[in-house]
Amino acid sequence: MRSRMIGGFWSGVLLLFCTFESGQPSCPVETIKTELKNPNEKPSQLTFNSAFMSPIVHSFLGSVQPKPFPKDLLVGFIKGSGTTQNDMIKEVLLYEVGFLVCVAIGILYIVLMPLIGLFFACCRCCGNCGGRMHQKQKTNIHCKRRSFYCSTFIITALILAGNVCMFLSSTYTSETVMGSPTELKDILENVKSYVTTVPEQIRQVTNESVTTVDKVEYNLNETGPLLGKSIQNGLKGALNPAFTSINEIAKVINSTSTGLLQLNKTLDLLKPKVDALQANLSAVRQRINNTLHLSDCVNCTSFQPELDKLSLDGSLDFSDSNDLRSAVDKAINANVTGQAEKGRDFFDSIPQKVKTQTTTSVILAKYELDKLRKQISGVTKDLPLDVLDTISRPLADVQDSISKYSPEIEKSSQISRAIGLTLSCLILLVVICNILGLLLGTAGLNAKDNPTERSGTSNCGGIFFMAGVGFSFLFSWIFMLVVLILFIVGGNTYTLVCKPWQNKELIQVIDTPGLIPGFNLSQMLNLKTNLSIVNVYSDCQNNKPLWTTLHLNEVFDLNNMLNVSQYERQIYQTFEDANINIATITVLSPEVKSQLYNFSSSASTMNFSNIILQINDVSGTNLSSAAQSLDDLAGKQTKNISEQLRGEAKDLRDIQTDITSNIMPLLLELNATIKNLSAVASQINATVEDVLKNAGYAQDILNYNISQIVKTESMSFIDCQLKIFQAYVSWANQTITERMGRCGPVAAALDRSVDLLCKHLVGSLNAFWFSLGWCMIFLIPSIIFSVKLAKYYRRMKYSDVYENNNIRMHSFPKAHLKPELFGK
Repeated sequence: MRSRMIGGFWSGVLLLFCTFESGQPSCPVETIKTELKNPNEKPSQLTFNSAFMSPIVHSFLGSVQPKPFPKDLLVGFIKGSGTTQNDMIKEVLLYEVGFLVCVAIGILYIVLMPLIGLFFACCRCCGNCGGRMHQKQKTNIHCKRRSFYCSTFIITALILAGNVCMFLSSTYTSETVMGSPTELKDILENVKSYVTTVPEQIRQVTNESVTTVDKVEYNLNETGPLLGKSIQNGLKGALNPAFTSINEIAKVINSTSTGLLQLNKTLDLLKPKVDALQANLSAVRQRINNTLHLSDCVNCTSFQPELDKLSLDGSLDFSDSNDLRSAVDKAINANVTGQAEKGRDFFDSIPQKVKTQTTTSVILAKYELDKLRKQISGVTKDLPLDVLDTISRPLADVQDSISKYSPEIEKSSQISRAIGLTLSCLILLVVICNILGLLLGTAGLNAKDNPTERSGTSNCGGIFFMAGVGFSFLFSWIFMLVVLILFIVGGNTYTLVCKPWQNKELIQVIDTPGLIPGFNLSQMLNLKTNLSIVNVYSDCQNNKPLWTTLHLNEVFDLNNMLNVSQYERQIYQTFEDANINIATITVLSPEVKSQLYNFSSSASTMNFSNIILQINDVSGTNLSSAAQSLDDLAGKQTKNISEQLRGEAKDLRDIQTDITSNIMPLLLELNATIKNLSAVASQINATVEDVLKNAGYAQDILNYNISQIVKTESMSFIDCQLKIFQAYVSWANQTITERMGRCGPVAAALDRSVDLLCKHLVGSLNAFWFSLGWCMIFLIPSIIFSVKLAKYYRRMKYSDVYENNNIRMHSFPKAHLKPELFGK
């Protein structure tokens, strides 16, 4: 008995192990899919290419100022220490020597051009400097004219190209000035959006923590259904087969009982009829026997053997069914189905029992959850969000100021457009004079005409050339003054601001310790690391989060803030100490087992083959052949004996008809009932054995392992809840350190501001003065060649004899001439 119990115990353990391996559901921890809100970003509206001349302008400025960025000079100037004012001025002049040379050249241009123009005008009035309307006719006059023409054409084309660039750069400059308020407000709006988005992202993390705590709290409130379901799953593998087997054997018992009832019912109908037929057949046999023994019956003894065989075989005695009937009745009285229903009720009541017995543990766990909720909420409360509010308010003030001054900026844009257009038109006026001079001079010139007889068209061309020269002398020095002013402003802005900003040299100057009093990022954030603006700017350009950019790990111990292990241990201990007691039940009582054994034994001892043999004996009775033999014998007898034999043959046929009509249907029904009972009985032994085995396994699990199952499932339930917290902690840690507050929008806003200043405004402004200076430089050769070329087209007042030295002249004959020739 002891070895049987040990075997049952280890069988139950093995079954439990298999149950956990195959049927235990995994913890449904969902991945957090909360997407952090991203700041709204307004794209730039300045889409035109205002820096189309930047390469050539930057190359020129690089030649003018090849020296590196004066970091030390700038730092010393800002700090106001180190050198005297005179030394500082000397260093500045030494650094700006390239610009000073260009300024000197510009001043010379401004001074000399009006003076030269004045002297030129006076010289022309005196008849010099090409003012005398006389042109010598030489052999290379046409070649010189063509050379001057080509030179003037090329120079005019170069001036026109510079004029086109002037017009474009002036347009871009005015458009940049016009769009700068909107662009600046959009830049500030992007920064404000970023500043307001960071607290919202923090609130998302906090709200997710509240959602996580609420989810776990809901699961704890639903301990009965959730934990009870898990315990049911742990027991299902052992109890379900037992309950299923009990239900199956109950069906078998009911089927057997129904079959036996049908058997008894059929026998009750069949036995009286069989007895009556046997009595009638005995009487008929006696009469036939008496007739056969009459002395007048001829050769009647030959029928005696066949007469001896006339009987209704089969007693239909089914005494074995009584034992089976008794076993079935006892099994039904044992209420096997009720045993299965009790097991099912016990199984279904587990969730309610778990809920009732874990009430105290749930209350304690919820108390720990409240403390955990406060700790997680405190993580975001320690972050310096007030700094973001102090940043947001000044940004709004700046936007209001920009909106306030937008009308003045628009007016300045219109003024700059008008000035640029005026300057471009004045340069275009010189270009038009040159072009008209080239066109009209060429169209009206005839090389064979005498210079004093040139056409009016050609003369107009020459006059246009001189008009262009006059305009050049009149406006060029003013234009050079504009070039000089814009060159000093735009060139120095590029070399001292834009270029060093692009090379990050200007940021390094700003990052110089002590340059800005009281400004130290590391001290402001209480960092051990020396945090530089250059590193912050580079990290923001790479769109890194604030946690990495500002090294907040040195200020906040995030792992400690998100450490929920102490609360996890407390909750775990609370449920570990919970006494969840699920009383066991008896799957099958000893009485039920005894009745099932008796039922199986009775079913195995019942001889269904003997019963079927008896039925076949009764159904195999055939009196028709004997009746036919009597008819044949009656044909050989006298009339009296023949009539008796024929009457007795008729009686046999009547009995056979009665068997066929009344006995055979009942025999067929009885045969079907016996076959069904035989089929059911053939399964009884295996079914009972399966029931007893499964019930034994289930009983061993309930007796030895249910407490361990309850404890294991309870710990698995708590582990599942803690995994939800662990998933949140992992998500929160990753979100705060890798995703929250990506400062790319701040760097983008700063880059857009620099692009607005350098690429659009300074770039177009530099392009304008460079184009204007280009035109001013080429105005000098334009004046020279225009003056030279004008004389080839204007109508001269004095003519010159044209001598062709290439014509061979013959010597005049004198001595040998006849005297009469002179007389003529």
